[in-house]
Amino acid sequence: MFSRRRFLKTLGLAMAGAMAAPAYAIGIEPFRLRVQRHHLTPPRWPKDLKLRAALISDPHVCDPWMNLDRVRFIVEQTNALKPDIVLMLGDYVAGHRWQRKPIPSQAWADIFGGFAAPLGTHAVLGNHDWWDDQRAQVTGTGLPLAGRALERAGISVYQNRSVRLAKDGKPFWLAGLDDQIALLPNRKARRTNWQGRDDLSGTLDQVSDDAPVLLMAHEPGIIRKIPDRVSLTLSGHTHGGQINCFGYKPVSGTVLGRNQNYGHIVYADGTRLTNHLGLAADPKHLIISGGLGCSIIPVRFGVPPEITLVHLGETAPTA
Repeated sequence: MFSRRRFLKTLGLAMAGAMAAPAYAIGIEPFRLRVQRHHLTPPRWPKDLKLRAALISDPHVCDPWMNLDRVRFIVEQTNALKPDIVLMLGDYVAGHRWQRKPIPSQAWADIFGGFAAPLGTHAVLGNHDWWDDQRAQVTGTGLPLAGRALERAGISVYQNRSVRLAKDGKPFWLAGLDDQIALLPNRKARRTNWQGRDDLSGTLDQVSDDAPVLLMAHEPGIIRKIPDRVSLTLSGHTHGGQINCFGYKPVSGTVLGRNQNYGHIVYADGTRLTNHLGLAADPKHLIISGGLGCSIIPVRFGVPPEITLVHLGETAPTA
């Protein structure tokens, strides 16, 4: 017999559970931090070129979810990992209204300027960095406020640019695209459609030798256009979907689909398995960072904030 007392107890537990999940998603998980590691040697990457890259993506700085103390903590934790290079993948501004007060761009940029890596800190911009700057939306050109703040903090900002670097005397190219959905429809600018500021071919045309190429691109959908010349594409934007409720992922965040919005993805569209010479082409390798902050609403569930550490030319240690 199911007694009244037992019924009320079960009902109370069910209600408590229903309330606990949103409380965790709002008040606990967004403030967690983990290190997510990927070990790989993608195509055209020399096995003897070992590079440890820390990916910092989508902090969406705001108070209280990503305040300056938390930004400072993330920088400290990243430096403790001793990366060879720090790659920042865009969306530094909040992009939502769920905040106590805006944080000036220069305040968080100066803290990010404290990253310490032998090969420096390099950044691309995200859609929210463009959308948040009304002047940039009208002119459609130049460097938005977030980018200017990063440059003043000593961080290189890439807008369709490729730079040749070297680790232990072994060269590689670092390329960075400007944002692919940077410009919103704008009546003042007489712009009726969304427009990107990215130039993939122009960026890769700057690569002048056969050294391997790493490509930074905020939105991962660009992987469908990436040529074989690029060893690895690094992206953010999706926050890993931001919600993963025991396998249920209501948000895609990428044109690649809900099951290809996070982690190390090997992209092999059946229509692109041969190159222009008719020879077999390698699948494209893409890493999407789960990022650090929240977009639209300050909620994370099943996708905790992360510093993504990519070990190139290394295999994962055995347990």
